[in-house]
This record gives sequence, structure tokens and C-alpha cells, in this order.
Amino acid sequence: MKFVDPKNDLAFKKIFGNENKKEILISFLNSVLDFKDEKTIVEVTLDNPYQLPDIKELKETILDIKARNKNGDKFIVEMQKKDLSDFDKRSLYYTSKAYVSQIQKGEELKNLKKVYYIAILNFNMFDNKNYISRHLIINQETTTQDLKDFEFTFIELKKFNTKLEDLNSTIDKWIYFINNASKFDLIPKEYEDIKEFQEAFEIANKFSWNQKELDYYDSMDLRQADDKNALDTAEQKGVKKGIAQGIEKRNLEIAKNLLDILDNETIAIKTGLLIQQIKDLRK
Repeated sequence: MKFVDPKNDLAFKKIFGNENKKEILISFLNSVLDFKDEKTIVEVTLDNPYQLPDIKELKETILDIKARNKNGDKFIVEMQKKDLSDFDKRSLYYTSKAYVSQIQKGEELKNLKKVYYIAILNFNMFDNKNYISRHLIINQETTTQDLKDFEFTFIELKKFNTKLEDLNSTIDKWIYFINNASKFDLIPKEYEDIKEFQEAFEIANKFSWNQKELDYYDSMDLRQADDKNALDTAEQKGVKKGIAQGIEKRNLEIAKNLLDILDNETIAIKTGLLIQQIKDLRK
């Protein structure tokens, strides 16, 4: 067997946004949000279940997961591989948009339901040491959560260091699965006899994908690799340009100090500047 990488947007949506395997998403949500007893999610409705988009729409496609429970609470789950400098604002915008879009103009505000935003990040965003952090609106004086309709959970994959043999909780197993599924040839024994994980590995099995899905999966990986290469190239060019500008600035300062004692040609040889640059300095 060969498994896809769940960090790939398409793979993530196919595994966790599967209309016929909603118990996978339910297990993930309950573990991430630490829902127990009466808060346990037993059923969800997928507002945008997995559907293979057209490859031509690759750049415009957002493969997040939107769901709601029987109480109407909304859940947004997003996999983000790239470090976007404004991701905090994007999270706030995306959540608030989902919140206000629940009702039409003129409807009562009391019908608005809570929105949970969950982001799985393949980069570090916060200073906290733990790989999972929850962000609430807290009353600064009383430290109570009086405004309860927004809740953010961020999972920073690079901070997750638990080994396979040390996985104890369901959430740890899900994060390990997202981080490492593509490295396995068989389903690890640590995941045996757990229905949701068995089904997740089943969906992640490349041999269960059709050719169009595999083409799209590869296209997304290529796009992400191209984006990274473009960023790396830009950074390298920026560094080289900065060094070159620094050297030229230093040489100009040296040339200024030599104007009274050397001719233009000699200064050019000593500093590597153009003769025209030295003539401009004399002006």
C-alpha cells in the first residue's frame, strides 16, 4: 500500500470531508475540541462535502471543510501548508464571514450559532510550546468567556514530536496520521481496531483513487512546490541584492575619501566602481 499525504489540500478534504464517512470528521472534531459527555458530537452535516474540482480551477479552489452539528453550531476546518503573513487576519475574516452569513437581513440575531474555526498549520505561528492552542474572547478583568460565539483552535504540526509508540490520545493519533501517513506502507498496529482510523487509511490509500484524483493531487503538490521555489528564489535574490547594495555603498564612501588624492581611473580600480559613478561623485 502507498498512502497520500493528508497535508495535501485535496487529500485532506477527501479524508475528512467525506459524505459517506462522516465518523472520521466527528472523531477528529471531538478530539480536537475535547468534546465529552453532553458536548460530544454524534452527527454532523457537511455544508461542502468532498467533490473533485476541475483542474482548470486549481488556483481558485479552497478545499476547506464546513460542517454543522444538530444544534446548528458551525465548524470550519482548514489545512494550511504555506506560511501567510496575514493568516491571523484571514482566520478572523473567514470566521466572522461564516458567522454573519447564517442569517439574512431582517432576521433575528438570536438565531446566530457559534462558529468553531480549526486550522492545521504546517508552520509555526505562535510562541506557545504545545502544538495545539485555543483562542477565546475573554473578559480581561474577570477572565471569563462572556462572548462565546467565536472559538479558534490552531494545530502547529511542526511542534508535534510524539513518537508512534507513545501515542496515547485520539488527538495525538490524528495529528500523527496527518503528519506521517504518507511514510507508511502498512497501517501501523497502533491504529488497528479503531474504525475511524481504519477508514481514514482506507481513503488515503492511493490505489483507491481514480486517475483524475491522482492528477489533481499531483497538481496541487506541484503548485505548492512551485510557490515555495518562487519564494526561496525571491528571498535569495533579495539577500544577494542587499549584499551587493551594501558593498556598493561602502565603495562609494571609500571613493569619496579618495577624490582629493587620486584620479578617477585609479579610484575605479581600487573600488570596482564605474568611472561615471566617480565623475558623478566629483560633481
